[in-house]
Amino acid sequence: MTTKRKIIVTSALPYANAELHLGHILEAVQTDIWVRLQKSLGNECHYFCADDTHGTPVMLKAEELDTTPEKLINSIQIDHINTYKKYNINFTNFHSTHSDENKFISEDIYNAAKEKGLINKKTIDQLYDETKQMFLSDRFVVGTCPKCGAEDQYGDSCDICGASYSVNELIKPKSSLSGSVPVIKQSDHIFFDLNKQRDVINDFISTSELQKPIINKLSEWLDDDLRDWDISRDAPYFGFKIPDEVDKYFYVWLDAPIGYIASTQNWLKEKSYRDLWSKDSEYEIYHFIGKDIAYFHGLFWPALLESADLKLPSGIFVHGFLTLNGEKMSKSKGTGINAQNLTEVVNSDLVRYYFACKLNDKVEDIDLNLEDLIQRVNSEIIGKYLNIASRCSSFIKKNNNKLSNTKDDALIESILSKKNELIDYYTNRQFSKAVKLIMELADSINKYINDNEPWKQDHDTAVVTASSALEAFKILTVYLSPIIPEITNKSFEFLNIDSLEFENIDTSLNDSINNYKPILNRLEKIELPREEDKMTDENQINIDDFIKIDLRVAKVKEASHVDGADKLLKLVLDVGDLGERQVFAGIKKAYDPEDLNGRLVVLVANLKPRQMSFGLSEGMVLASSNDNGIYIISPDEGAEPGQRVK
Repeated sequence: MTTKRKIIVTSALPYANAELHLGHILEAVQTDIWVRLQKSLGNECHYFCADDTHGTPVMLKAEELDTTPEKLINSIQIDHINTYKKYNINFTNFHSTHSDENKFISEDIYNAAKEKGLINKKTIDQLYDETKQMFLSDRFVVGTCPKCGAEDQYGDSCDICGASYSVNELIKPKSSLSGSVPVIKQSDHIFFDLNKQRDVINDFISTSELQKPIINKLSEWLDDDLRDWDISRDAPYFGFKIPDEVDKYFYVWLDAPIGYIASTQNWLKEKSYRDLWSKDSEYEIYHFIGKDIAYFHGLFWPALLESADLKLPSGIFVHGFLTLNGEKMSKSKGTGINAQNLTEVVNSDLVRYYFACKLNDKVEDIDLNLEDLIQRVNSEIIGKYLNIASRCSSFIKKNNNKLSNTKDDALIESILSKKNELIDYYTNRQFSKAVKLIMELADSINKYINDNEPWKQDHDTAVVTASSALEAFKILTVYLSPIIPEITNKSFEFLNIDSLEFENIDTSLNDSINNYKPILNRLEKIELPREEDKMTDENQINIDDFIKIDLRVAKVKEASHVDGADKLLKLVLDVGDLGERQVFAGIKKAYDPEDLNGRLVVLVANLKPRQMSFGLSEGMVLASSNDNGIYIISPDEGAEPGQRVK
């Protein structure tokens, strides 16, 4: 008897300041398919995840919405859980990093590292936003990458070359919160001595299941100078305070991955997380992540786990980014569609299927092409797979829905013989190969029906042919069940059997089936809702909110280019009794300065002035945009500067 595996699986924690996007769903679907396969084989497999809740972005988002961080993350979590459910993501447990479990385990791991001499304190130069009066975390500083020279990169890593660096190494840094150039102030920070864990990291890279490009990248990073890892942030900060320190908080990247363990602890209740995560645990541990966080999971995470005598990951499976119709997703281009919105116009199982058609074991970007999705669904799921059930059901119905006791064993065995090959594809995350093989098997079953021509056979022979094809269809349904669980459950219902697994796939059908009802309609067109077109209770305002906005007619007295700015024009506006206002508007790509002089525009006059590196911006000029360009909103002739817009 084959020994059953014990497995813990995680996917990256979605950040708790916004709704889920399709990239989150791509990763969750990849993980869920793999987990469902393991369970179908009879393995004990647990899928843990949580919301990543700490850090300055959550704090500022809550401030923007005039709420508390706690209320914000609670509402976001409800949305995240509901969205994952819509895509049939079957977590063992979904938790939050802002939890008692995570606080306890973070402190436990920190203290263990401290006892091993891996924690030290240093006085460092840190960037400080004088406008906002706060130290800037890495993600609130943008500038030029010190390694490759790419502009508009974050303060901790470069999206272009993948380099990781100190925020103080960033060239021409500026605050993304205020636009001002930050000053340097000194602060005491807590560090994890990563260099002392070099051997641990080396062993991890050489023994764990990692893709070749990830091994190469981690090795490259490891060959560089392993600087001490700054694991603290200064107040104000939303997170856990560091024990025995004043106004110091754990950096989000310390307690975020610990959220995997905390979610496990929340599920275990009274038992200890060490029962599953200790070094001598029987459980294998696998992380599914995007390529942008391979650095943290491949270097920091194993070093941190080992410091607390916890089990290192058995493998890390990295995927690429998601694009839409060949373009990077962007709200400004109308492609910023959140995951829940997509389920309003297309069955989520079909999205799962399409992702599976694209996913493999490579670190490659995945493109969601909607026309291709429609074609694949119509030709493969409907035209090949479900077509078997549809065309066979009529022959069985003529037999009072009774199946024949006689079946074509050769057909059934030919479909069943591919089980192990298919399991290997699933296990190795070669989902596109799995789908290709399944559709080839569907073709062979349809060919079997065509070759036997049951419509020309006598009643009994036709029932044998149809019964044999449906027995083969049952096997296909099991094969597809990790990918499209909702559709396959409906197929099992039609076949009049409980859902089957890979381990009992050879269970024969019952004596009869149910009447066939169309399981899926052909797709014609997918109209994606734009974010700005979706009206919800959350984005509606009342008249009192509107009255707070002071909109004024203004005339452009002078428009000019801004040195060093790719997108901005400087506008000097006549606002009547309010005098002149200087505004920096991101309209350079759409308008020449000379075309704007004398033009009437609409100004948000009571917007708080913003100090930019180019000067003070005293309001905002209203404009709209679409794929074709930017369009300034102008009052009709006759309106006077300073008039209120009501």
